[in-house]
Amino acid sequence: MNRRALELFEKGFSCAQSVFAAYSPIFGVDEKTALRISCAFGGGMARLASVCGVISGAFMVIGLKGGGDDKERTYALAREFVDRFKAVNRSILCKDLLGYDISTVEGLQKARQDNAFKTVCTKYVEDSCRILEELLGTKMQRCGV
Repeated sequence: MNRRALELFEKGFSCAQSVFAAYSPIFGVDEKTALRISCAFGGGMARLASVCGVISGAFMVIGLKGGGDDKERTYALAREFVDRFKAVNRSILCKDLLGYDISTVEGLQKARQDNAFKTVCTKYVEDSCRILEELLGTKMQRCGV
């Protein structure tokens, strides 16, 4: 499991940033740039409580791995990622996974008050990294460890 993703998440970076930035150096994207690219995807895309940021972060990694000329292979990998993630976590939506609607002021406040991002989301960062490594190979495991 990529420890760098958890380190970034513990430092306060979003789930999307943590997943993407942990693996991006393998593909020639430095961590600082990766953190900037993925910034708007946290909290279910700009805190809209939609698709979880770990999914977005993983999709960006999958795009770096297989994107470009082979769109169908990239889509197939992304769908396989989602299938595996849903098999473990039942959903890919932030609102469902977190248990709070952080698109509202009240929901965000309650999630922060209950420390939900640390107590709940860490598992999703871990699951995302594990699934990425299973799909994309052992080279992924060495990055950031």
